[in-house]
Amino acid sequence: MSLHRVAALVLPGQSTFELASAAEVFGLRRPGLPRGYDFAVCTEHPGAVPTLAGYDMLIGADLTALDAVDTVLVPGWHDRTEPAPPAVIDALRRAHSRGARVVAICSAAFLLAEAGLLSRRRATTHWRLAGELAARFPDVEVEPDTLYIDLGDVATSAGTAAGIDLCLHLARTDHGAAYAAHVARHMVMPPHREGGQLQYSTGAVADRPVESLAPVLDWATERLHQPLTLDAFAAQARTSPRTLARRFADQLGMSPGRWLLQQRVAAARALLEETNLPIETVAQRVGLSSATNLRRRFHALLHTTPAAYRRSFGRHEQGAGSGGPGTD
Repeated sequence: MSLHRVAALVLPGQSTFELASAAEVFGLRRPGLPRGYDFAVCTEHPGAVPTLAGYDMLIGADLTALDAVDTVLVPGWHDRTEPAPPAVIDALRRAHSRGARVVAICSAAFLLAEAGLLSRRRATTHWRLAGELAARFPDVEVEPDTLYIDLGDVATSAGTAAGIDLCLHLARTDHGAAYAAHVARHMVMPPHREGGQLQYSTGAVADRPVESLAPVLDWATERLHQPLTLDAFAAQARTSPRTLARRFADQLGMSPGRWLLQQRVAAARALLEETNLPIETVAQRVGLSSATNLRRRFHALLHTTPAAYRRSFGRHEQGAGSGGPGTD
């Protein structure tokens, strides 16, 4: 496993949660998990940096730390209404231009927009700030109901806990689904949350309480290898297919079929990483029926093939179990 270098750029008035979220994913060693990241923290002026929690952090590294990392992560930006320090803007542009991935959590999207890294591109931020971001930077395509957006070279997230979602997504991209799931289990977090952020912006309508889909999702996750129809989902939820589809749209922002496909592909990723099972067998175990169907679904969601994914993230040497028909 190659070591991926991450540097968090902290700024005065630093949010402690956003920084801690990044450190949890990228900065801590986990028992039984190979070291995947080298994590550092830097600031424009090394020394004491005030936080929003009322205490100072002592930071020893300056902006030159951003010149030698694979990912630059900005965990929030408290002073978004003020012009950013020119040295910070220059450091971000310099890192991006040499090929580093630049990541913004929550309000740090304003800093990336000021640096010109989001011009004519999709981005998100906390739902409460989305209108302000769109008004101040009209060339940015702001998506207010998205937990995170990863464009490859630039990524943004909604507020607070969505920063964890983005960090786990990046870990999944860098080191595979099993690695990210291991980190998520230690954090007592789901590896991937469903739906958009606007579901958290207001409470449920008083006369229409929200009934959680969690029991149905748990039931389906344990039966991915079986044929699962909308009628079967509805029967398990004790409701009509139409009502169930509406609940999926309201709570997860997608149809039951789309959710089921994502879970099956996620399960296939884990099997490709952790076993040498033939592609045909993997497809059958996750309910995608054939290697051909698995390849088609895999490419549609991940833009790669199962065999290429296994070569990148598989933990085992390919042997007789992975060299039969349906492996490419």
